[in-house]
Amino acid sequence: MSVTLGQLIQFMEHRYPPATAESWDRVGLVVGNRSQPISRVLLAVDPVPEVVAEARGYDLLLTHHPLYLRGTSFLSEDEAKGRMVTDLIRRGTALYCAHTNGDANAGGVADALADLLGLTGTEPLIPESGLGRIGTVPAQTVREFAHLVVERLPAGPTGLLVGGDLDAVISRVAVSGGSGDSFLEAARAAGAEVYVTADLRHHPASEHLINGGPALICGSHWATEWPWLPRLQAQLRAEFADSLQVDVSAQVTEPWALHLPTKGPTR
Repeated sequence: MSVTLGQLIQFMEHRYPPATAESWDRVGLVVGNRSQPISRVLLAVDPVPEVVAEARGYDLLLTHHPLYLRGTSFLSEDEAKGRMVTDLIRRGTALYCAHTNGDANAGGVADALADLLGLTGTEPLIPESGLGRIGTVPAQTVREFAHLVVERLPAGPTGLLVGGDLDAVISRVAVSGGSGDSFLEAARAAGAEVYVTADLRHHPASEHLINGGPALICGSHWATEWPWLPRLQAQLRAEFADSLQVDVSAQVTEPWALHLPTKGPTR
């Protein structure tokens, strides 16, 4: 039984309604015709040139991040995004994204990260939007939990940063995949003892810790969001059975290629 792009979009928008995306976000169909038949789908975090190249031979590239978050007036091949759009159209590959609506809803990015790290009894960290999760893990030190996070997040070039009292015993954990320093106060207010997220900036993290906030575990943006992709793959396979081949891109699409500890003197 053939599947159309429109049928897959209908499934995605039932499970991850676009209306639940943040007001600043841009989600949905970027390139493609809803009536076109599809049989091969590639899932990825970022719509970047290497992923677009990987999607050659696929009917749909479904990404977490939007291609154009702030809009554009030009699509020429003079710049990378114009070249990507042109390439996708020429070979008939559709592009669809589910961003903050993919973060917030059940079975999405937040649930995938919480489950990966063993949280139980989870609930939204930000109840009004459904973003983030907070739950419980067996009692352990911050150091021990950080080592668990290192073992379970997908490998990437940037590793993990940990702040706070490493020997404090914790059991209440908040998580938010992707950039999460806007939720620092929410993690504190929810009673988290450690908060796992990405892209933490120096001053917000420092002020949070010196004011007694929960310990911080800062992974990379890509690594904290990628765990959703195998879960989405299973959801699509369950819905469309043998009608779709659904693959997950294993490319690490961090902007960074190498992490080197600095060794110079401090005085």
